[in-house]
Amino acid sequence: MSLFEEAAPDPLAPAPDDAPLADRMRPRSLAEVHGQSHLLGEGKILSRAFREGLRQSLILWGPPGIGKTSLARLLAAAGELRFVTFSAVLSGVKEVRVVMQDAEARRRQKGTRTLLFIDEIHRFNKAQQDAFLPYVERGDVVLVGATTENPSFEVNAALLSRCRVLMLQPLSPDEAVDLLAVALADERGFGGRIEANRDQLAALAHASDGDARRALTLLETAANLIGDAGTLTEEALREALAGKALRYDKSGEEHYNLISALHKSIRNSDANATVYWLTRMMHAGEDGNYLARRLIRIASEDIGLADPFALRVALDAGDAFSRLGYPEGNLALVQAAVYLARARKSNALYVALGEATRDVESTNAEPVPLHLRNASTALMKDAGYGEGYRYAHDDPAAVNEMDCLPDSLRGRQYLKGVELPHRQVRRPTTRTPPEEV
Repeated sequence: MSLFEEAAPDPLAPAPDDAPLADRMRPRSLAEVHGQSHLLGEGKILSRAFREGLRQSLILWGPPGIGKTSLARLLAAAGELRFVTFSAVLSGVKEVRVVMQDAEARRRQKGTRTLLFIDEIHRFNKAQQDAFLPYVERGDVVLVGATTENPSFEVNAALLSRCRVLMLQPLSPDEAVDLLAVALADERGFGGRIEANRDQLAALAHASDGDARRALTLLETAANLIGDAGTLTEEALREALAGKALRYDKSGEEHYNLISALHKSIRNSDANATVYWLTRMMHAGEDGNYLARRLIRIASEDIGLADPFALRVALDAGDAFSRLGYPEGNLALVQAAVYLARARKSNALYVALGEATRDVESTNAEPVPLHLRNASTALMKDAGYGEGYRYAHDDPAAVNEMDCLPDSLRGRQYLKGVELPHRQVRRPTTRTPPEEV
């Protein structure tokens, strides 16, 4: 039997009374949507789509619980499109093609277009994503994909070029508070049976990190702790908020965003931001050894010669953490990070390494000049190895008069604006130069 011989599901069908609060409170109209004003405000792309109909396939990109599924349902209802959902977790290429062929037949035979909503589209492999292409190209379906991952990395280029990517934002604390207040008053929620003050709702909102589903779930948890009616107590609120779990993916974009924030805060000498970002990563379960490795890198990349002791501090912090682990070792990481943030900064070594690397890769690998070669045998001495070498301890003028770079790079300056004591004239000593290096 064709999928299209069955009645199309109503995208705005109410959830059962025993469904979770977050499901019961799905918006039934654009007016009930909280957040996303950058897309839904007057003249914005989604407001036009609601008014004129959705004609272009979309990829909705953003964190969980911010309304991607609800927006797709509302768009289908506004455009009188058949709403079909598809699981990227449970289905393969065969199922994709069946759904696409049914959509094509319905459009040709009945003139009805289909909005195909794919949650977690990033879970589809390349072959599965490719199966959508001809149907999206012809307009047999309007595809709306939802993803928490960066589409640039997770959606193939061919499909991406046929879709408009919209970046959705987490709810602000005020938007989350407004949503919770509606849930308290609305009959789909608690219908006025539960009372809570705005400070309590703000605590729930902040704990949700902009996730509407999480905010409503926290409210439902707190309400269950006091029964079907009454006033939300501080004890119930504390219990509902216990054990906050941060949104974090150790191998995904959030990981790289947070480590970037930490690195740039240290580079910018912002010790307070440094403590915050480092604490947030540790609290989310980041590997402390990884954090220690990044601090060691920062000590050389961003501080380097301005404070050579910074590298020692970072190394010691890494050693301390490897011995102690969490939670005892976290203070060592914080101590090192704050030291790095407060230290003088210089990227001279980082720049020098980059320039030297480019020279190594782009110029001929010239032989070592004879005067710098190690004359460890008589044959080597006869060949001129070491001839003309001047021992700087006994011949201070050699510091400025003897070149140590290959001929083609003579005079090349990698370290700019850095005082180099070893290039200053020094007092002679009575030491005898070694015969071998």
